[in-house]
Amino acid sequence: MSKLALDISTLSRWIEARFSRSPGPGGQNVNKVNTRVTLLFDFMACGELSGAQKKRIGDRLSTRISSDGRLRVVCRRERSQVRNRRAAEARLLELLAEATHEAKTRRPTRPTAGSRERRLAGKRKRSEIVRARQRHPTADD
Repeated sequence: MSKLALDISTLSRWIEARFSRSPGPGGQNVNKVNTRVTLLFDFMACGELSGAQKKRIGDRLSTRISSDGRLRVVCRRERSQVRNRRAAEARLLELLAEATHEAKTRRPTRPTAGSRERRLAGKRKRSEIVRARQRHPTADD
């Protein structure tokens, strides 16, 4: 399966943005301005995703799915609502790309004859070094 090639403009029909006050320090700006952004993406209704992709998103991002079945992304890092929204949108696309990525199946391979020979030669050399360290009894003992 190819890499997911979506952008926010194609997904905007299925995204709901909510804004609220961001907790924590920040003074007057935090106390008065709704800078925290929560994006809710209804991936099950999205026509841009295949059934397999929707299932993979549901399985891999299950901790981020709200009770109504929408994928939730929250951003409150920035002081500006616009920057938080951009960061949340970027994170949403990143999460979707990671969740829908299908890893290649590994085909088992065998070591080549040369690599086997090099490994055994290294073992022989190490064995000789250890053997040379051992005390050899003399005729006087």
